Amino acid sequence: MHIKTNLSKKIISWYDNNKRVLPWRVHYNSPRKLYYRLLSEFMLQQTQVKTVIPYFKKFTKEIKTLKKLSSASERKVLKLWEGLGYYRRCRNLMATAKIVTKQKKSILPKTLDDIKKLPGIGDYTGNILLALVYNQPRLALDGNVKRVFSRIFNKHEKKIDFEKIIEKNRKKLFFSKRNSDFAEAMMEFGAIICKPKEPSCNICPVNKICKFSNSRKNTKLTDKIKTNKKSYDIFCYLNKNKQIGLTKKNDIGFLKECSLPIIKKQSRKNKFKNWNFLCNYKNSISNKRLNINLYYKFSNKIPKDLNWFSIYDNKEFTPTFAKKIFKQVENLY
Repeated sequence: MHIKTNLSKKIISWYDNNKRVLPWRVHYNSPRKLYYRLLSEFMLQQTQVKTVIPYFKKFTKEIKTLKKLSSASERKVLKLWEGLGYYRRCRNLMATAKIVTKQKKSILPKTLDDIKKLPGIGDYTGNILLALVYNQPRLALDGNVKRVFSRIFNKHEKKIDFEKIIEKNRKKLFFSKRNSDFAEAMMEFGAIICKPKEPSCNICPVNKICKFSNSRKNTKLTDKIKTNKKSYDIFCYLNKNKQIGLTKKNDIGFLKECSLPIIKKQSRKNKFKNWNFLCNYKNSISNKRLNINLYYKFSNKIPKDLNWFSIYDNKEFTPTFAKKIFKQVENLY
């Protein structure tokens, strides 16, 4: 699959005239570039741009440099992150900030293998950081970039080897000194013009070379994102001192490393003897729709994996998911 030589020129030209004003987009030589790019990319993992903007502004107003982030307390950083969800990203960001500032002398590794050794950085984040920070000829294969290539060739994403396409067309895609801009322009273009639904083909600068735009039989590019519906039983140990028993050992992928009560997938095998039913409520996290039954009992003793926490003090740095539990529990006192 070969790409026309003028693709990157047209995309960059469009980008220059239409790019959004985003707070983390600073001049290439700005001393804030590394910090702003690192912070924004961690925040943007699995989160939309419009959601991230206010959090980014609040975060950088309180913590102004990467060095200050590396020495900030976990409590303060988690409080600033509160509401963004996926708290493992936040802890990985703090760990990476410490390594970069204290072990790397505030210099980001310059190879993909080395940058991926940092906590929370995989192929996607590694590639985009190397492009944005060092102007390396790389593309981050997010949903937007894949969609642009898929439509140009009018093929389903599952039938395309994107890395092979980039490698075969490397000289055509990366022939200017603006590799950083091209990497960002591709993502921006996919988000604004080559949208998942109702793409703006009539004003697309590459519609003449786009097989999707010129075909009467447009290929369905991606499978519909499935909403995962899950049901959980949550068991809260409480005492008369307004404390709740919490653990980090729940096997809940989207809330790992968070302090939570005992959580189990709903099953008929669960025994509810000596447990009181409190309520049922719904919760949404990303593409997950959760149905939750909340149970409680008062006890002076808790399992060894749990520790007592105040239902009031702990609210300050726990995820929104846990706050809903605490809110229900508070009504018992």
